[in-house]
Amino acid sequence: MMLLKNKVAIITGASSGIGKSTALLFAKHGASVCLTARREENLRKIVSEIQGYSGKVIYHVGDICVEETHSAIIDKTLNEFGKLDIAINNAGSVGTLKPLADFTLEEWFQVQNANITAAFMGAKSQIPAMIKTGGGSLVFTSSFVGTSSALPYMTAYGVAKTALIALAKGITADYATQNIRANALLPGGVNTDMAGDQQQRDWAANLHAMKRLAEPEEIASAALFLASSMSSFVTGTALFVDGGNSAIK
Repeated sequence: MMLLKNKVAIITGASSGIGKSTALLFAKHGASVCLTARREENLRKIVSEIQGYSGKVIYHVGDICVEETHSAIIDKTLNEFGKLDIAINNAGSVGTLKPLADFTLEEWFQVQNANITAAFMGAKSQIPAMIKTGGGSLVFTSSFVGTSSALPYMTAYGVAKTALIALAKGITADYATQNIRANALLPGGVNTDMAGDQQQRDWAANLHAMKRLAEPEEIASAALFLASSMSSFVTGTALFVDGGNSAIK
């Protein structure tokens, strides 16, 4: 069963981790995908893999903290595929790890820009394109950090990721009657390069009721649900995909 047949999706932060897994899964489910990230070599490898099973894929190399990047992604997507149905706003950054009072203003803004401001710029360009063809689904990759629990030295990150939930709710209030859905996806710890060394992974795994980290494919499956018609009456929500992390806090 191809849940995204004839759909067109943009996926940011698609060069590795959750973004890469989401790109591969969406393409397997029939979506035409536009991938964006800063690492072109990684994007090319994913494009080749998708083309290997006859998937339709293009990519754009760019920094999601720059507004022109979002305009270029939309233009490329519409020129190639003619519409936009889905946007997975996944790119972000943990940023500097230190106690809050030690942050410089520049460090604070770097974290906010890479997470919430970039997501705003993405939505600002994606929503008009979706409305033109009858609506669509936006998914923002938030986190359990700052929502169900705080972690030391990650206050700036937690603030930015929590704001993504408010962004999804606000988009819902503004655009639900135009068939625009917006939801936040809240992963727990994920087994990617960002998880750190084995000691750090073991510590993070112990935060979860399941006592393990998620595989990126598990988070991608949740994104597939929110992107597809299976969640047609779901909007403005925060979906925890955290192995029970939030349940045991």
